[in-house]
Amino acid sequence: MKETLIEMARHNLRHATAGTIDQADTIVRVPASHYLDANRYDQEIDKVFKRMPLVVGFSSEFRDPGDFRTLTIADVPVLVVRHADGELRAFINSCRHRGAQIVVAPEGNAKSFACPYHAWRYDTDGHLISVFNADEFGALDHEGHGLVALPVAERAGIVWVTLDPDSTLDIDTFLCGYDGLLDLYGFKDWQLYDRREVIGPNWKVAYDGYMDLYHLPVLHRQTFGTGMPSQALYYAYGPHQRVSSPDPGLAQLAEEPEAEWPTARLLASVWTIFPHVSIANFDGGGGRAVMVSQLFPGETVGESTTVQNYLMENLPTTDAERESADAQFKLLEYVVAEEDYATGIRQQRALAARGGDVLFGRNEAGGQHFHQFVDRLLETGDDQLSELFEKEDQP
Repeated sequence: MKETLIEMARHNLRHATAGTIDQADTIVRVPASHYLDANRYDQEIDKVFKRMPLVVGFSSEFRDPGDFRTLTIADVPVLVVRHADGELRAFINSCRHRGAQIVVAPEGNAKSFACPYHAWRYDTDGHLISVFNADEFGALDHEGHGLVALPVAERAGIVWVTLDPDSTLDIDTFLCGYDGLLDLYGFKDWQLYDRREVIGPNWKVAYDGYMDLYHLPVLHRQTFGTGMPSQALYYAYGPHQRVSSPDPGLAQLAEEPEAEWPTARLLASVWTIFPHVSIANFDGGGGRAVMVSQLFPGETVGESTTVQNYLMENLPTTDAERESADAQFKLLEYVVAEEDYATGIRQQRALAARGGDVLFGRNEAGGQHFHQFVDRLLETGDDQLSELFEKEDQP
């Protein structure tokens, strides 16, 4: 897969040298109602977030048997745990007795899980292993009352879970080969340094910004955007897209044998994972780092929550490195909350007042592709999901 990165670098350098950029065929119009309509939002929850594999964490968070995480996505409580066989299991975090949430802690390690309401206990395979005062409760088939399992998969050191227990969408079909490129990061050996939440606007308003370099030297001119390029190159793997800008600095690599081009340098850009993740590269705390942003829909059409995960190849070992990492992460949180999302929230209110369309120019092909895929997804039945991904053109 490194050869693919090298070809992308060649393509990038050709544009940087010629002063050109790829462009879409035309300007695309998206109705403002797509960001505002509550009925459409409900469809997006059901047909996007409850049918697509969603990123719930990283392999490094589940190093040992019994390591677990819990989170709630679109009102679905999820429990993910490393089983003794080394594989991950995922379940709806709900007891089969009365439905209480079994695990309340956000993370930890356990050999089994006891419901806090009536002490029914389950193992890490989801099996019901004991019922409190079983003789008084009555005869019960334990085999038929295990936790409801959810599809779960690990690729490239990232963990995906699908909220639909009956989903048949294969993770490899969904990823369209994109995980082969992400695997070059080596995330399975990286460490989570910090995690925090930022409240934002409608999930598509936020996602638009993931793929938009057009705004960098404008909106972020007082933070990190000074002198940054506004042009973008998009590389699509199904609905997943890598976003980079023409980089004249790549000319330095051209003087060396391609086999020696450093992988870390070739990965520099923003990598989006449909429908809700952005991976942005940074240097901070003494080494390589990324901010992995998980975007989750909120209670209403106008709300979302983004979980910012600061992942590092090597954790800081000195006070100076920790201070550098903390400063980097604090800046990123500020930029997203006070510049990107504050603007997005105002944008959404303004759209509600004026209506009409939102425009995506020929220089904004990534946003065009994203919205067009969401539209197709809303029109696609469960039995045709795999076909939808297989039809997507690959590089």
